[in-house]
Amino acid sequence: MSNLTTTTDSEVTQEISQANQPVLLYFWASWCGPCRLVSPAVEAVADECADQVKVLKMEVDPNPEAVKTYQVEGVPALRLIQNDQVQWSHEGAITKDKLKANIEQFLS
Repeated sequence: MSNLTTTTDSEVTQEISQANQPVLLYFWASWCGPCRLVSPAVEAVADECADQVKVLKMEVDPNPEAVKTYQVEGVPALRLIQNDQVQWSHEGAITKDKLKANIEQFLS
């Protein structure tokens, strides 16, 4: 079982505000080829870092409000949110190792 939580426009603010740890928000689309490459890396990070980071997955097409709020211009897109602030963002494909290295600098 993955520690990845699927979220929507109506839930994402509450999910983030109730988190006791940083939140990695992963924006994806079913039609996005690079998303299919990145999804396993995001799922692995969700499992390996479950005690340090909460990972939320959000499909862009049905959730335009969050896409606008987090200024997503392309998918896959990643936003690391801590204390209601985006601490790190990335758009495009990324390897699991690079993803982990980028978010670990914000984890305590």
